[in-house]
Amino acid sequence: MSRFLGQLTRCFVVVLALAWATLPISAQTPPPTGFINHGLIGIGRQAAALRDKFGETTFSGSGMTVDPKTWRRDGDTYHGVFYLLPDRGWNTGGTIDYRPRLHKLSISFTPKAVGATPQADAVAIALADTILLTDAAGEPLTGLDPDGVRPAANGFPDLPQASNGRISLDPEAIALLPDGSFFISDEYGPYIYRFSATGRMLGAIRPPDALIPIRKGGQDFSSNNPGPGGSAPVPPDPEFGRQNNQGFEGLALTPDGKTLAVILQSATRQDGGTSAATREHTRMLFYDVSDAAQPKLVRHIVVTLPVFTDARGRRRIAAQSELLALDNDRFLLLCRDGSNGYGLETATSLYRRIELLDVRGATNLVGTSYERTAPIAPGGKLVAGIKPATLASFIDINDNAQLNKFGLHNGEPNDRNNLSEKWESMALLPALDPAHPNEFFLFVANDNDFMTQNGFQVGAPYKDSSGVDVDSIFLVYRVTIPPLPK
Repeated sequence: MSRFLGQLTRCFVVVLALAWATLPISAQTPPPTGFINHGLIGIGRQAAALRDKFGETTFSGSGMTVDPKTWRRDGDTYHGVFYLLPDRGWNTGGTIDYRPRLHKLSISFTPKAVGATPQADAVAIALADTILLTDAAGEPLTGLDPDGVRPAANGFPDLPQASNGRISLDPEAIALLPDGSFFISDEYGPYIYRFSATGRMLGAIRPPDALIPIRKGGQDFSSNNPGPGGSAPVPPDPEFGRQNNQGFEGLALTPDGKTLAVILQSATRQDGGTSAATREHTRMLFYDVSDAAQPKLVRHIVVTLPVFTDARGRRRIAAQSELLALDNDRFLLLCRDGSNGYGLETATSLYRRIELLDVRGATNLVGTSYERTAPIAPGGKLVAGIKPATLASFIDINDNAQLNKFGLHNGEPNDRNNLSEKWESMALLPALDPAHPNEFFLFVANDNDFMTQNGFQVGAPYKDSSGVDVDSIFLVYRVTIPPLPK
């Protein structure tokens, strides 16, 4: 009888997953004329248990950027140097004293022509180096949940600080500057940090007060993920500012290198962020970084995130996970659901899409009361007179017709070829095809949450409670991106 019930349960799960895949999604605006997704043309994967030069399991893609000077074509193969940014370390049971770092990768890519027989190992990934991130004094940072504040000093604002005295950083996105330094966005602050090419902190950007998390009338950067022996914040969620674990998930430098754009994963608490059903109106900031040491806020707009219906018929918001600049006005925005995919109880994702974001015409809130205490969307309803940026759907990452070409899928069976939950990084590189100057390769990678059965971090081995190994996977699409009309 128990065997029969087990079979019946498995059948029910499969049927339910298929039903979920057909549930309605908010109406999708088609991409503008000239934008073409030619489809998935290659994948690559790296083992979940890969260790870096410090002997730790840290290969994961919360953010990604490329050194464009290294990108070259050699016959049918392309080569380049990528930088892959892991987040705050293995934290399925609370945060740990993980030292944030940055991986330097050597990538080779040999695509197949659209419609040709797929090549499953089109992307070859080699870990060339790992750079530890430190504070201005050269002391390591930590992934521990901050339970204190390092007071402003030496040109730095108040900084999130953990109980061990180190600055807390949950890095989520990265941009490479021409001089070799980096901007890295953070969920805790939410802040933007600038690091040297060797990983030393050079500066920190504190956003407008409207984004700073407030508890009991004071700033409190905790995300309610205490480390060993730590205490949970009171109250658990901020009463104002960014929601827990919904900080600066997307960051992008415009191609001219002059503007840095950053976007919250979803709405602030005062803008409807208190509910998973009303958190669609998020905030996007633009900084003039012509002088990287003196960033200046020049624009502050609203982006309305996609809406979908979950398996229980509830209204849900596809929070954003990455931002990529096409030019000064157009961006790619990766939006997705959560808690679905390989290693999790539910196999099927209902929403993973790359959207086209156009910020022309959006209301600029710089200098207004919306940068302080006034909500832009009380209860989730956008204030009249505020015009948000426009969004159009471009690539459906969950498209099984594309994934199946390379042995991958979305949904059952929930095996190592089912997409994992978190797809959080993008990089765009020219196809270097004289006959098609507007064609590019779009690399998309996952954050595997360091889920492995053979892990090692902070001086100790670990086995993730999921019981699985979630590999780091790269997807590569060929796309046409038309220039901005003059």
